[in-house]
Amino acid sequence: MRELVEYLARSLVDEPEAVVVEEVDAGRMTIYEVTVAEDDVGKLIGRQGKVIRAVRSLVKASATRQGTRVDVDVI
Repeated sequence: MRELVEYLARSLVDEPEAVVVEEVDAGRMTIYEVTVAEDDVGKLIGRQGKVIRAVRSLVKASATRQGTRVDVDVI
């Protein structure tokens, strides 16, 4: 799952080498905290949050198939 989040984030930003994905265990849920370069935050979030909403949907759909619960946060 972490690889999927990292792949999606690196595909969307101008500085893919600056993308860092941390996995945080929050009980029954896993939270992926994505850190990107300061100039790329807007690209990852998108206009009115549409891009990050799409990323979350993809990751949650993939996690549901595996029987886990996840969330994606941009830091």
